[in-house]
Amino acid sequence: MSHSLPRILIIAGSDSGGGAGIQADLKTVMALGGYAGTAITALTAQNTQGVDGILDVPPEFIRQQANMFLDDIGADAIKTGMLHNHAVIAVVSDLLAEHAFSGPLVVDPVLVAKGGARLLEPEAEAALKAELLPRATVLTPNIPEAEVLTGMEITSPDDMKRAAEALLEMGANAVLVKGGHLPGERLTDLLMDANGEHRYESTRIATPHTHGTGCTLASALATLLAQGHDLPQAVERARAYVRTAIREAPGLGKGHGPLAHANSYKNG
Repeated sequence: MSHSLPRILIIAGSDSGGGAGIQADLKTVMALGGYAGTAITALTAQNTQGVDGILDVPPEFIRQQANMFLDDIGADAIKTGMLHNHAVIAVVSDLLAEHAFSGPLVVDPVLVAKGGARLLEPEAEAALKAELLPRATVLTPNIPEAEVLTGMEITSPDDMKRAAEALLEMGANAVLVKGGHLPGERLTDLLMDANGEHRYESTRIATPHTHGTGCTLASALATLLAQGHDLPQAVERARAYVRTAIREAPGLGKGHGPLAHANSYKNG
């Protein structure tokens, strides 16, 4: 890179409550020293208690947003979030091919909101697997998402490993299965790629304020990869950033509150 700022294109949905989606992505990239552009895929009406409405952005306008950023500023990494139907996934796939994009691609397979609202149409799951999964530098499913993608039940870290192996067999280059949905005081995330596995363990932070953790982690990964960190190191640093963001959460809202994106974590 001849410039100082890693450039990240975020292709995802908007969260009117500010805790997840594009809003969390922008805050995260900025906090970690990057520059973010966006192609917004959907508008949502939501808050810390749930999603009340979703308004789709036409696929061709998603393409137009992304092209305007890529043709002018360019991207050192791309992160995808809410890609809610096959047409949107096809646009992203086309963009990657048309721009011959070879940088890090972080795919956060957003399937269901924390409040339970479905964010990916069931018929689009096959398109996600076929068109984006093989292109991703890393896929970042939580346990419910990994269960949907693999058809497996995940109740333990060993199940997480089997699911990651299944996703690698489907064509993923690397998979980070996030273990926050498993019970217990210890939290385990599992990264697997062709070189083997890395397990990241930490104590669980007891708080309801975890809205946007998946979006935040994926955007942190994209930024850190664009800065030149290798994947295991990027995961370690991204997890540390998210943990600080949870620990310092401002306590807003009546439900699952947002994180403290401008937190005291130092990206050194």
